[in-house]
Amino acid sequence: MTHSDPASLLPHIVALARRAGEEILQVYASDFAVSDKADRSPLTAADLRSHALIARELGALTPHIPVMSEEGSAIPFAQRRHWERHWLVDPLDGTKEFLARNGEFTVNIALIERHRPVLGVVHVPVSATTYYGTSTGGAWRSDGVEAPRRIHVQTPAPSRLRVVGSRSHATDTLTERLARLGEHELMPIGSSLKFCLVAEGRADLYPRFGPTSEWDTAAAHAVVEAAGGGVCTTTGEPLLYNVEESLLNPSFIAYGDRSRDWAALLG
Repeated sequence: MTHSDPASLLPHIVALARRAGEEILQVYASDFAVSDKADRSPLTAADLRSHALIARELGALTPHIPVMSEEGSAIPFAQRRHWERHWLVDPLDGTKEFLARNGEFTVNIALIERHRPVLGVVHVPVSATTYYGTSTGGAWRSDGVEAPRRIHVQTPAPSRLRVVGSRSHATDTLTERLARLGEHELMPIGSSLKFCLVAEGRADLYPRFGPTSEWDTAAAHAVVEAAGGGVCTTTGEPLLYNVEESLLNPSFIAYGDRSRDWAALLG
């Protein structure tokens, strides 16, 4: 199957993310075991079952597009540097939230074209909520069986900014930078849901000064941009993917109001 327009792939990827969510919930409801990966981050059967399903189905749907997943085999930069398109997957984003059983974990699937995310699906298994969007078709939120609704960032940003931050990875740097904003509300939440709150206008900023990997951000990054917002590094450059050997992102800011220079304020 050949797809030139990312929007033509979207229904397939939304359905796939929901199926992966069902696999995750089966483990979530059980007395599951936890192991440590080489970087000492936690790993469960839910991560592996979701990865196996997504990798298999993407391979069948788009055999010509390579897949890079957090739980897949490492792919040398010498090989992937030549990719013009690739899937970027986090089969279970927010494993710490999964272990805490607070529901704030997601399935993330993104399509990257020339280093930018052009399609993103973020599925929240516990609530059956799915955020998705493409560079050509806008951003949407679907809640279970209800009809999808279009989502947009909040612009202009209000005078009292609503900032989302990590529930599991708060840093002193974040506290110091946010002091520059003046009066603001800080809302802690896990996983890529932070981007999604910006995308649907329930938050204005998501600044991240701690480490993240490319699969953590790509899908929700696409949704924010499809909803009218943006994501940049703290030096004001676009956040790009698959541009070097390391898959760690630089510090970045996701925002709704494009008229403000957030990098100058927070960088």
